[in-house]
Order: sequence, then structure tokens, then C-alpha cells
Amino acid sequence: MVPMVDLKKQFGEIKDDVLNVLTEILGSSKYILGSRVSDLEKKIAGYHNTGDAIGVASCTDALHLSLDALGIEAGDEVITTPFTFFATVEAILYTGATPVFVDIDSDTLNIDVSGIAAHITEKTKAILPVHLFGHPADMGKIMSIAKKNRLKVIEDCAQSFGARIDGKKTGSIGDAGCFSFYPSKNLGAYGDGGMIILNNPRVAEIVRELRNHGSRGSYRHKRVGYNSRLDEIQAGILLVKFMHIGEYNEKRRRNASLYNSLLSDKIKCPVEKDGAYHVYHQYTIMTKKRNKIQQELKGKDISSVVYYPVPLHLQEALKFLGYNRGDFPVAEKAAREVLSLPMYPELEESTIARIAKIINEVI
Repeated sequence: MVPMVDLKKQFGEIKDDVLNVLTEILGSSKYILGSRVSDLEKKIAGYHNTGDAIGVASCTDALHLSLDALGIEAGDEVITTPFTFFATVEAILYTGATPVFVDIDSDTLNIDVSGIAAHITEKTKAILPVHLFGHPADMGKIMSIAKKNRLKVIEDCAQSFGARIDGKKTGSIGDAGCFSFYPSKNLGAYGDGGMIILNNPRVAEIVRELRNHGSRGSYRHKRVGYNSRLDEIQAGILLVKFMHIGEYNEKRRRNASLYNSLLSDKIKCPVEKDGAYHVYHQYTIMTKKRNKIQQELKGKDISSVVYYPVPLHLQEALKFLGYNRGDFPVAEKAAREVLSLPMYPELEESTIARIAKIINEVI
């Protein structure tokens, strides 16, 4: 079976470095908020040119703690996209705020910035763009809207580590950037993990307290917080992989370019807008023949996944928001037609050619 991502192959290439780090950590018996977490935080802050980076347990927590630290609370509204993973909206709901959806751009599948202004009310306190599949959202326009309306901006960078827009890395542009280290991500751990980057020392201090039961130590609790700490083992693994992230992203871009060159022009392939540096966490095509293509690929032992078959506004858990089918037609069309193909740095050219041939035969 050709997998969506081949973590075994990647592990084979970095095995010695990973095992050495694990041996050192196990020998030290220091597992929580130790030197590896601090080292990773410093390296990621430097990579993004931000003042702080704070390791947490997941990207869901990163989003939640960022919203909380930035003062988003019950009664507020947060504008976001209906076409993303459920965690994006969960984090908003955890604060008691209400998610307000805006339809997506038909090319990038990111939030359509032209629709944001019409959804701003006196209750709106933040915009939460998602850099979907590795393509950055239009942050220049988003920040302009936010500044004009005095809104906070929290970037969901779960799929965009290393992506850039107009020379700036995603996560470093808004008030906070939130990353996922889920194993399949461009920079992935061997378990859950997340990171928040930001430039406001006061907010960073609040986040550090929130991730550790509202305390900075000595069993003195300044606020009610959470248990959301990136552990030493995952940080150690991430430090090894971080040394290769530039190479990993370039190989993903090379593989995407090959897919683009081989697939029929009747397939809608991913785009890369001017000024954007796409890191292709997913290589996602769009076609009305999606189901037939997926069936043919499965028959040839090739994986493919539909991200996301049900947009958020139509999820059963979110019925209480009052949205209906037809409210966001571009997102609904994407949900019917998107198909993500195998994408990872170690993917061989011959495999990409075989996948493209099968798809073109269906088309």
C-alpha cells in the first residue's frame, strides 16, 4: 500500500539521531518542561523571528490558550472558515465565544477575505484564519481588516510550518501563531504536541501560566489554567526533525510540481498565489470524479483521503449555530470534490507517475 505519509521511511533516515536523543532523555529522568522544550522553543522563535515560542500539548490547546490569553470570552464572536478540521472551531467554543463562518476562496480553499468585513459586528473580537493544506491565507488583507476594526488575529498554522506569505512565515504575522506537531505534519512528533509563537511578552506570560495549571512554579497559582505541556521526549524528537524541515518542505514542493506536470488539465490542481510559499502538507486536487478516482486508487493499493467531507457549518455538533446547507456554497463544493493524494518528502517520482497515470485514465 502506498501510504498518505511514510513515517517508517523517514524514521529510517534519522533513526540513529532519534535513538540517541531518547537515550539521553531517558537517562536524565527529566520529562516535563526541561531543557529540550526550552531549546525547541528558542529555535522555533528564532526561525519565525518572534519574541516567544511556547510548547503545549497540541494545536487544539495552542488555539484555545491563545484565544484565552488574548481575552476572547463568552459573548464574543470569532470569524473563521467553515472548511477546516473541527479543532479550529472547538478552540473558539471552549472560550464561550461564537464562531462566525465566512466562505472560502475557490482557488486556495482558505477563508475568502472579501467576505470578512460583512460579518463583523460589535461582538466580533478576532479573526482566526487557517493556512489550509500548507498554503498561507491572505494575511496582508486580513491584518488590514483587523487593524481597522481593532480585532485580534490568531493564525491556525497546523498545516503550514515553514510556509510564507510576502516574505513572512505563517504564525509570525498575527497576534499569535498556533502549530501542530501531530506525527503526519511537515514537522511532526511521535505523539501529540503543539506550539504558540507571539511577540507580546505580557500575553506570552499568560500563556505560560495557562499551560501549567495557572502557575509559574512553587505551587502558587495566579489563574485557573490547564495541563497542556509539551513533553521532553517529543521536544527531543522535534529537535532532530527541525534540522531537516527546510529539506522536507522543498521535497514536498518538488513532488507537488511533478504532480502538477503529470495530471490532466481537467483536474483542478493546487495553486500557489503570487507572494506565497506553499509547503504542501497535503496535495489536494478537485474533481467531480473524485469517488471514481478514489475507488481506482484503492484498487491499486494507493491511499487517498477526503479532507473534509462535511464542512463545519453542516456538522451535527454545530447545529446550534443555525447554519444551513447552501450558506457557504464554495466550501460545500470543495467538500464534494476534494481529494488528497500521497504527499511526503520521501515519495518517489515513479510512484507519483503511477498515481497520475491512474487518475488521468479515469478522467
